[in-house]
Amino acid sequence: MNKENTNRILGYKCVGCGKEYPVEPFLYQCQKCNSNLDVQYDYDLIREIWTVDDLKQFPYQSLWRYHPLLPVENPPENLSMQSGGTPLLSFPGMLTDIGKVNLYVKDDTRNPSGSLKDRATEVGIRHADELGKDTIVAASTGNAAASLAALAAFYEKKAVILTPAAAPPAKLTQILQYGAILYPVDGTYDDAFELSILVAEANGWYSRSTGINPVLVEGKKTVGLEIAEQLNWQVPNKIFVPTGDGCIIAGVYKAFLDLIRLGWITKLPQLIAVQAEGSP
Repeated sequence: MNKENTNRILGYKCVGCGKEYPVEPFLYQCQKCNSNLDVQYDYDLIREIWTVDDLKQFPYQSLWRYHPLLPVENPPENLSMQSGGTPLLSFPGMLTDIGKVNLYVKDDTRNPSGSLKDRATEVGIRHADELGKDTIVAASTGNAAASLAALAAFYEKKAVILTPAAAPPAKLTQILQYGAILYPVDGTYDDAFELSILVAEANGWYSRSTGINPVLVEGKKTVGLEIAEQLNWQVPNKIFVPTGDGCIIAGVYKAFLDLIRLGWITKLPQLIAVQAEGSP
């Protein structure tokens, strides 16, 4: 990759205290206040090297069409996995409690393992590869683990999954079928999450934990970039986002903020976090 493309990634900035960090060495969280980090880009440079017309020439309908806004030096050589590039389904004139609305549904069940998690996993695996990490660890109750197991098998990486006691048996079967190493944890998801961080640090493994890894938010933001492109850069009024640890909604916000900084759109949509009623 040429020097210009490499220099578009400036480093990381703490979302809590504002402390800035260089690209290397890679850190998961702020060393000063332990808050999450946000990837910083040189938007002036990106505007010079990348335009809307470049998107039209990209040969694959995958998340790698947005590579200049992703924190890796190069896309993977094999682009056949096709994470991203999912359809935006239109339901015009749908009758709701507030009247008729034009509803769109982003169908990320079309991703390789069947969920939006593949976007984070795809970018995370590529980042791990550039860091020279062959083993990737994650704690998950289901979808993230299945995503990591599937994509790690495709990219010939070793996946280590820590699952809490409440993980659905069907998901565990899916994880094992992809050849991942599965460690059940006698405890909650939080217990598995904390253990996964300790295990990653002790063994020098790459952590696919959306709660701490800033690169994964960048992968998930591609769903927002796709929505904007599929609507021909017309910003929707509202976007309803399924929310757990907040990684997806943070990514969608970052997507539209990036597009404003590039001058491709002029306003942000209203983002509405949605959780199941029984969520803790």
